[in-house]
Amino acid sequence: MNCRLGCGACCIAPSISSAIPGMPEGKAAGERCVQLSEDNLCLIFGSKDRPAVCSEFEATLDVCGHSNEEALWLITHLESQTTQ
Repeated sequence: MNCRLGCGACCIAPSISSAIPGMPEGKAAGERCVQLSEDNLCLIFGSKDRPAVCSEFEATLDVCGHSNEEALWLITHLESQTTQ
């Protein structure tokens, strides 16, 4: 499955503990990454500064669902299940 352009769920819903340019401490779950454009596109896509966790993310139906809204719900749910 390819990422849906303009989704951005993986840049909003999960926590990221790795440093991100502009967010040296990473980001909290539900916090919008500063590297996510207004159009929900990664501003550092393909850059060596992009965290490995972001580069290694693979869009799959069970994580991203059939819509941007479903992706945000699914990733938020997965995040909450892994932080308990």
